[in-house]
Amino acid sequence: FEPGWRWSENIKPIAQTDSCQVSHLGYVLSGRMKVFMDSGSEEEVGPNQVFAIPPGHDAEVVGDEPCVMVDFGEFGEYAKR
Repeated sequence: FEPGWRWSENIKPIAQTDSCQVSHLGYVLSGRMKVFMDSGSEEEVGPNQVFAIPPGHDAEVVGDEPCVMVDFGEFGEYAKR
């Protein structure tokens, strides 16, 4: 994900949902991403971290470095109309 990427700006128009409704299980190789849950909680993940993010979130790349991650989740349904 490139610097400046945000789910609500780049994917929401395609997914047509208020927040990402896909769960994500993965590992961050480099860069940082901040996740904003519908509940109001926030979490930031960075290099060498494993993450588990449930449905109902927005996310954005933090800083000037691309965020590179491996997501072992449900990409068959990601951003489908």
